[in-house]
Amino acid sequence: MTMTMNDPQKSPAEEPLSPEDAAPEQADGVVDEVDETQEPAGGDEGSAGVDLRVLEALLFGTHHPLTAGRLAELAGLPSTKPIRRAVRELNQQYEQGGRSFRIEQVAGGFQMLTLPEFGETLKRLHQKEIDAKLTRAALETLAIVAYKQPILRADVEAIRGVACGETIRSLMEKHLVKIAGRAELPGRPILYGTTKRFLELFGLNNLKDLPQSEESSA
Repeated sequence: MTMTMNDPQKSPAEEPLSPEDAAPEQADGVVDEVDETQEPAGGDEGSAGVDLRVLEALLFGTHHPLTAGRLAELAGLPSTKPIRRAVRELNQQYEQGGRSFRIEQVAGGFQMLTLPEFGETLKRLHQKEIDAKLTRAALETLAIVAYKQPILRADVEAIRGVACGETIRSLMEKHLVKIAGRAELPGRPILYGTTKRFLELFGLNNLKDLPQSEESSA
C-alpha cells in the first residue's frame, strides 16, 4: 500500500478508512518515505502508535501479502496511516540491526521477505525440501526399514513383493536410510536402518515415537 507524505496543514490525527486506501499502488517492493516530523510521539508502541510486535506477528504469521486495510483491521486500528508509518519504522530497525529480512510491498499488500543476497541459500533449502518428497514406493520401503531395522534388502523385498534396490539407494541419497551394519550370514549382507534426518523429517524424537498399531502395542 502506497504511503504518502503528510500535509503540514493537516493534523497528525488518524484518518478513517477511506476510498484512497484502494488507490493504485506503488511498484512492488517500494515502501514510501514518511515525514518523521509529522508523526505523533509514541512509547513502546513505536512512533506510529502501533504495537510493532503485533504487526510483526501478523506479517510473520502469513504466507500472503496483507493490505494496509487488512492489517489495520486485524490490529484494531481505525486508520491505515499508522500501519504505513509502523512498516517504515520496522524496516529501519531491521536495517540498523543487520537483519536478513524486511517488509516489502507485494501485490498490493505488505509481506515479510528475505533480502536478495540470501536467494541462493534459500534456493538450496527449498531444493532439499523438493528432493525430500517421497513416492508411494519410497514411503512403503522407508516404513518397512523404520519398523524392522536393522533389516536386509532381501527381507524388505520379501515384504513388499518387488525389487527395492533402486528405492533404497534413493532413500540413502536423501539421507533417510543408512547402512546399519552387516548380518552374520554367508557373504555378510548389508543391514539397513534409518537416519537422524528421518527423525527430523517426520518430527520424531526417537524410534520409540513411531506410531504403533493396536495389535503391536497389545
